[in-house]
Amino acid sequence: MGVHARKAAFGLLMLILAISIVASGCSKSGGNEASGEPSASSSSPAASSGGSSDAAKPEPFEISVFMQDPGPIPTDDNRIYKKIKDELGVTLKEEYLVGDAEQKLGVMIAGGDYPDMITANTKLVAAKAVIPLEDLIEQYAPNLKKHYEKVWNQMKDPGDGHIYWLPNYGVYQGEYKTTQYYGPAFFIQKAVLKEFGYPKVRTLDEYFKLIEDYKAKYPEIDGQPTIGFSSLAFDWRDWPLRNAPQHLAGHPNDGGVLVDPNTNVATLYEATDVAKPYYKKLNEENAKGVVDKEAFAQNFDQYLAKIASGRVLGTFDQRWNFQQGEDSLISQGKPERAYVALPLVYDPNTTDYYMDRPVLNLNNGFGITVNAKDPVKIIQFLDTIIQEKWQKLLSWGEEGVDYSVGPNGLYVRTPEQRKQQEDVTWKQANKADALYRFLPKLEGKYPDGNMEGPGNQPDEFFANLKDIDREVLSAYGFKTWTDFFSPPPENRISYPAWSIDLVEGSPAKVANQKLKDLAFKYLPKAILSKPDGFDKVWDEYVQQVGKVDTKAYLDRVNEILKWRQDNWSN
Repeated sequence: MGVHARKAAFGLLMLILAISIVASGCSKSGGNEASGEPSASSSSPAASSGGSSDAAKPEPFEISVFMQDPGPIPTDDNRIYKKIKDELGVTLKEEYLVGDAEQKLGVMIAGGDYPDMITANTKLVAAKAVIPLEDLIEQYAPNLKKHYEKVWNQMKDPGDGHIYWLPNYGVYQGEYKTTQYYGPAFFIQKAVLKEFGYPKVRTLDEYFKLIEDYKAKYPEIDGQPTIGFSSLAFDWRDWPLRNAPQHLAGHPNDGGVLVDPNTNVATLYEATDVAKPYYKKLNEENAKGVVDKEAFAQNFDQYLAKIASGRVLGTFDQRWNFQQGEDSLISQGKPERAYVALPLVYDPNTTDYYMDRPVLNLNNGFGITVNAKDPVKIIQFLDTIIQEKWQKLLSWGEEGVDYSVGPNGLYVRTPEQRKQQEDVTWKQANKADALYRFLPKLEGKYPDGNMEGPGNQPDEFFANLKDIDREVLSAYGFKTWTDFFSPPPENRISYPAWSIDLVEGSPAKVANQKLKDLAFKYLPKAILSKPDGFDKVWDEYVQQVGKVDTKAYLDRVNEILKWRQDNWSN
């Protein structure tokens, strides 16, 4: 036997030995359910996923998951979940949010009844419901460690220095390029822009004039009363009501504060002259019958249903929040009722700052709870899923089924394959959108030149455009939806302030909740009041905000902004 043959035989022997060790490790239960401490005998679900023979099949392992999101809920025979189960041995037992998120979490915390894996919420850290992840990652998850290496310090909790969550967005590889826009904006139906010859829209007055005129011309859409402008103030989704003024004034999305880029100091804009003009304008539009009377009393599902009906002409929101409703419009064959995102400002001479550079999505993504049966297996499953093979499956689908490889090595889809991606029912059986949304993910460009998903692949993006989309973009001289926005400058080191953990039970957290409660009470009241009563309601709102310990809130925000600047600098 030659040298190369001996090496091959030795390699085969080692492979057989490794497989036998893995199989042995998978057969042991291990783990400590009470403490969530990992078991040394646990093995990676990915380690035994190589062959197709019975001997090579991975040991079955179930992971219970709770997602603070209503879906879309996959079917029992979902193709992606089946592949995960067949190749990795992992069955994901998922529960999706129904009703109020805070109430659901409160019940979980009170009873100590947690799934193995859960989407992020700072309440869970305060309740000691989730376990630190940094040691698990260091020891068992080399792919995750490499993925998060550049943002490792940013992931650490400012309070105790531990890592509790695996951010689901904001870690990029290769070139960053985006064609679609999912962030905050004033949205308007494509049909409205088309009706009036694709005018340039920069200000609130211009925006609402289009909506007023369209609503007057078309008082009904598909047999239902046309809604000029709707909004949402429900549960944790407060930004559709509260956050527009910061952008109208030319600031980026820092949540409830404006941050001076030179001093790195935050101030409030709620109940100030920065915010008042916006709500005064909504009050005027309400008097004209433009604002949805149910906007501030509806729940999230009702809001999505209205969007999906095609009769809401405009809204302020973040696209990802109402995307299910917009997807339904596309699925119904009503692309003209889908939306264009506009970066409105108070003063047309102000540079808009809606679109930002990618930021790490702190306090989001998945964590592992103290009730997890085997944290090591879970972190190893997540370590496998971050690999390129699985990331492409979750974003692009299966080669030969959902796309093919072109002669230049770039992925392409047929018109039929693009069409099925618009069918909500098809997606429930063939995609894992909700899971993918919260998982750690590769973003940017793969080494083979393909983008992380079809939406950002330039040729695929243009090929997938509807006629109305091409018409809209061409009318404005644009190639992508992000061309409507000013290019964002480099992010502040401390950006964004909205991801700061205010710490459950702290004076800052209490103050922030009071600000939200007052906004939910007084802003709808001010908007829906008669025009001559607006100032009275507004003044009462300002007085009530003045009674809140906003200093505690701002002190916490500014403390962490400074901490980030000191600790996140390269």
